[in-house]
Amino acid sequence: MVKFAVVVFPGTNCDFETEMVIRKAGAEAERVWYTTSLKDFDGVVLPGGFSYADYLRAGAIAARQEIMEEVKEFAHDERPVLGICNGFQILTEAGLLPGALRPNKIPRFLCRWVHLRVNDIETPFTSLYEQGEVIRMPIAHAEGNYYTEDPSKVRVVFQYSDEKGNVTEDANPNGSALNIAAVANEKGNVLGTMPHPERASDRFLGSEDGLRLFRSMVEWAKM
Repeated sequence: MVKFAVVVFPGTNCDFETEMVIRKAGAEAERVWYTTSLKDFDGVVLPGGFSYADYLRAGAIAARQEIMEEVKEFAHDERPVLGICNGFQILTEAGLLPGALRPNKIPRFLCRWVHLRVNDIETPFTSLYEQGEVIRMPIAHAEGNYYTEDPSKVRVVFQYSDEKGNVTEDANPNGSALNIAAVANEKGNVLGTMPHPERASDRFLGSEDGLRLFRSMVEWAKM
């Protein structure tokens, strides 16, 4: 059975539920302190939270820890690397994904449900979705405003939309360029998402749309 590492930095706070959902998706998972080796794992997840209290910039200190060199090796070897919220911020700070996450357009913490249009189903994380499908997940961030100098060159996976899939300014909660909510690297094996799929993985939470992301990831890792 494939096994995923859920990397825990000081300030990470979404590790337990992320571990649980990976198991629900059909793989083994283990919470791994950031000083631990990743040599026995098939994939890596950087969960949400506030690593190092978002000191300097969200994700800036975590991105410079030694374990990230192993994460870069995973990415280079085309093994799955998923960053959720703070994990997404860490991946951009580490140079594993393009762009940066800036403070929200309206400078306050946002915690609410959003609709997302699935823009790319050709990644290891989205094979169980349908192109153009509208899904529902929650966000919880203060620095989720995605910026890149040329967003047209970014591999956009999810976009903020209304419930009908219209990508509009009103549907953009944080000012992200092109309503971008999730991006992948060129090969597709590294994904950063600001919405939290682990918080949308059970009907009792209000949505199971996020579970398919983990199931897609697990099925791809088994191949």
